[in-house]
Parts: sequence; C-alpha cells; structure tokens
Amino acid sequence: MRRLLCATAVSGALLLGAGCSTDKSAETTTVAPTSAASAAAGPAEGAVTASAGAGQAGAGDAALSGNTDAICQQAAKTGGDSAKNFAEDRKLLKAAKSSKDKDQVAKAKEKATRDVENYSFALKDMSELTTDKKLKATLADMSKQVAALKGDVTKLDSAQLTKLNDTLGKACGKN
Repeated sequence: MRRLLCATAVSGALLLGAGCSTDKSAETTTVAPTSAASAAAGPAEGAVTASAGAGQAGAGDAALSGNTDAICQQAAKTGGDSAKNFAEDRKLLKAAKSSKDKDQVAKAKEKATRDVENYSFALKDMSELTTDKKLKATLADMSKQVAALKGDVTKLDSAQLTKLNDTLGKACGKN
C-alpha cells in the first residue's frame, strides 16, 4: 500500500511539475504588443494556435487603453496586416479550388474565416479600449462591417479595404 501511495505521489508531482513548466513557458513567451495585433495577424497556414494568458493580453490592453494615438497606429497596422492576410487567403482559396482538392478548399476557407474574424475581433477590442467617442464608434462600425463578411474574403476588394482605411484615417484625424 505504501508503494502505491508513494508512486501516486511521485506521479502527481511529476505531472504537476510538467503542468507548471508548461504554464511558465507560456508566460515567458514573447507576444505582440497588443492582443489586437496578435489576433489580427492570424496563424500561419496549418499552424495550431494557443491563446495567450490573460495577464499578457491585459498588459497590451493597458498600454493602449485611452491612448488614442497608439490605438490609431495599432488599428492602421492591424488593417495593413489583415489586408496582406486577405490577399494570401484569396490566393490559397483560388489554388485550392483549381486543384479540386476538397480538403484543401476546406482548409483555405477555414483560414480565411479565421483571419476575417480575427480582424473583426481586433477592431472591436480596440474600440473598447479608446476613450475617444468618434474613434470608438468608427472601430466598432468597422468591426461590424468586417464581421458581416462571415469569413468570405472574396467579398473584399482593394476599394473596400481602402474605404475602411480612409474611415479609420478620418476618425484618427489623418484625412
């Protein structure tokens, strides 16, 4: 009985130690300056994602909270990164469709949907961080416009992306 109890205690300690080391490595991983940026960037094709710890997201949010200039800069960067992702998604989708591989088409659609959702969530998050009423409303509206695409990047063209960018520029006082 003692051996069983001792073996259980040692196993538990090893499992607990492994769990702690995993948590610690997740905390020390370098993250983007904001949760919005990492959300918008999206994972590489075929990559498995894990969410950042709440403390890491909170630190990025605290750096932006109420800082209109920083939020405007981050929103512009996020928009540019998302535009690149959408262009890549369209190419992946086109290639997958031309190969007639249903699995590749499904993966390309999933990635596109995830990238669109990430951009929408990032805009919404930034709208919640700003204290500027005009910027808050603009970012929230942009988030809704992007969410309305429901992951279909074929509905996006350069004119629509330019319009979103111009809308952001006006809210940030740059146009």
